[in-house]
Amino acid sequence: SKREIKMRKLDSTKVRPLKSEQLLHIEDHDFALRPGFGGSPIPVGIDVQVESIDSISEVDMDFTMTLYLRHYWKDERLSFRSNKNKSMTFDGRLIKKIWVPDVFFVHSKRSFIHDTTVENIMLRVYPDGNVLFSLRITVSAMCFMDFTRFPLDTQNCSLELESYAYNEDDLMLFWKHGNKSLSTDEHISLSQFFIEEFSASSGLAFYSSTGWYNRLFINFALRRHIFFFVLQSYFPAMLMVMLSWVSFWIDRRAVPARVSLGITTVLTMSTIMTGVSASMPQVSYIKAVDVYLWISFLFVFLSVIEYAAVNYLTTIEERKQLKKRGKASGMYSIDAVQAMAFDGCFHDTDVDMDLTPFSDPCEEDETRTSETNVSNVDTTRLKRKRSLKGNVGRIILQNNHVIDTYSRIIFPSVYIVFNFFYWGLYI
Repeated sequence: SKREIKMRKLDSTKVRPLKSEQLLHIEDHDFALRPGFGGSPIPVGIDVQVESIDSISEVDMDFTMTLYLRHYWKDERLSFRSNKNKSMTFDGRLIKKIWVPDVFFVHSKRSFIHDTTVENIMLRVYPDGNVLFSLRITVSAMCFMDFTRFPLDTQNCSLELESYAYNEDDLMLFWKHGNKSLSTDEHISLSQFFIEEFSASSGLAFYSSTGWYNRLFINFALRRHIFFFVLQSYFPAMLMVMLSWVSFWIDRRAVPARVSLGITTVLTMSTIMTGVSASMPQVSYIKAVDVYLWISFLFVFLSVIEYAAVNYLTTIEERKQLKKRGKASGMYSIDAVQAMAFDGCFHDTDVDMDLTPFSDPCEEDETRTSETNVSNVDTTRLKRKRSLKGNVGRIILQNNHVIDTYSRIIFPSVYIVFNFFYWGLYI
């Protein structure tokens, strides 16, 4: 009756369907059911455009990626008449009223759909019922990394897509255009990695409670930049090892100098190793950088042990010489080499000190009462110069133990061989 029609118009609880919903006949169908319910599985095509790889975390073993995810399927319930055969495009408000695939990211930790300024969702419906559903997503997912070769490693990560509710009997997930379904932005770059390749693949996943599911994989390989770690870890370690070798050229009786140098290099190596470990996950296996740093630390440590051996053997040798000379008691006379080590001055027993024409800082001041002519001064200087030339070799041999002599050759040679072997093995 006219009265009932008027009452329906005045009823504010009734929301009239939108014009688009009327055109798509949304109110006439139950979209809680998938298209073709009870029949063959519905094919859903997928293609992905990777916008960026935002970060790679070794500590958390994950990566963050922003991408455009597009779904293609056919739902005849959404078909409509169109004289020009043109599609209709909608935003995210219509998504909640129709059926869409329930694709999720396997092994994802966090994910969200961008919503600035509105939700980044697009729905396009064609007259024959074909549907394009696109959304912009940022997802953080696990990447099972192997750090055995770190930092000379290459990591293979994958982002996996799968239907959550529909197994292979209800939904068939596949790449829409095969290997061309995965595209990337040309300007994608990372601070620590080269992106070597992107590839798409597919497979099946089995769950004991629910059955088999189609799964799609976005695979990419990351090769680490080595130059950063050369500057921060390898190069400082090399310098510390070479600095520890300086002690082989220092007088064996200069105990403070050699011990201080050894302890300084050991502590610096420990600092480098601690800094590298702090930025890495606590894995239970040895990494390539650990091999290099620990062997470098071993070289530095051995240089300290080398001087301990030199000092001990020198002490024993001097005691034997004193016993042979019968100087086991009383005041010992100190030879020229020992005196030089103690007070930093040269004492030459082979040169007549009284004939020296200039005052030496280590000699006592003497008053000269007679003048000498120029010819005598020149003769004395020439005599002292020849004496020094003859004694330089003897002084060097006396102040350097045979272990120091061999260490100057063995330590650098072994370290060079180790470097060739290390870089040849890992690169």
